[in-house]
Amino acid sequence: MNSNLFLKEMQKNALSLGLWMAIISLLIILTMSVFRTFMDNQAQVMGMLSLIPKGALQFKGISNFNTLWSVLGFYAVNNVIYMMLLGSIFAVVLSSNILLREEYNKTAEYLLTRPLTRSEIFFSKLAALFMNVFLLNLFTAFVGLICIEVVKNGPFSFGSFMVLSVYTLLLNLLFGAVGLFMSTLVKRPRPITTFAIGIVLTLYFIQTLSKITESISKLGYLSPFRYVNMDVVSTTYRLEFPNLVYFIGISVVLTGVSLFMYRRRDIYT
Repeated sequence: MNSNLFLKEMQKNALSLGLWMAIISLLIILTMSVFRTFMDNQAQVMGMLSLIPKGALQFKGISNFNTLWSVLGFYAVNNVIYMMLLGSIFAVVLSSNILLREEYNKTAEYLLTRPLTRSEIFFSKLAALFMNVFLLNLFTAFVGLICIEVVKNGPFSFGSFMVLSVYTLLLNLLFGAVGLFMSTLVKRPRPITTFAIGIVLTLYFIQTLSKITESISKLGYLSPFRYVNMDVVSTTYRLEFPNLVYFIGISVVLTGVSLFMYRRRDIYT
């Protein structure tokens, strides 16, 4: 890895990272600010929820009403869905362009004439990708924790909060690996942002549809969102080994294949 290239990549993406941090944090703050009002009007809320179709509630991530009466459950349903979805979009957009940017901006020749191997370029950009995704998750999780502490109506499990945060980070990193892999498949240098976002939304829709429709419930196993355990109010809530293997295994394999293909692909200058 080359430290100068890593720092340049961090500088290039600093504004984008700051904007995503601000947007997601604002969503968290606005949502958690209504928790106490939500709790003070449980009867009215239950009446409203009973009028909403079950499928619509599941699309929002609500499968058990009791989850909503816990501050951590409320946070998981209303905010981690945003963080999972928006964070994954951030990761896949960044990763799908981080290798291609030099080509469609016509700066690849300058980069490749420097005393850097393709492996050094790849790992420098990979480190920048990981750091951006990690900082986004760290900052938004910290904002979420502060909001929970401010509005909580009783004790909550900090361990469950950390497990949920780790799941979200792993999901975002997996989509980062997906974006890298997609970028190595592109034959001509061009942004693939729209396609990358479409992949995330499609997989999220597949998971949601599988929860709503019993007949296609097994289809949800195709989506990475399926492997994030959201049952934060359970006393046995923890990181599950098969899910960890799934996230880490696929991320490592896709990253390894991306490195292999990047070292052998034609770079357009």
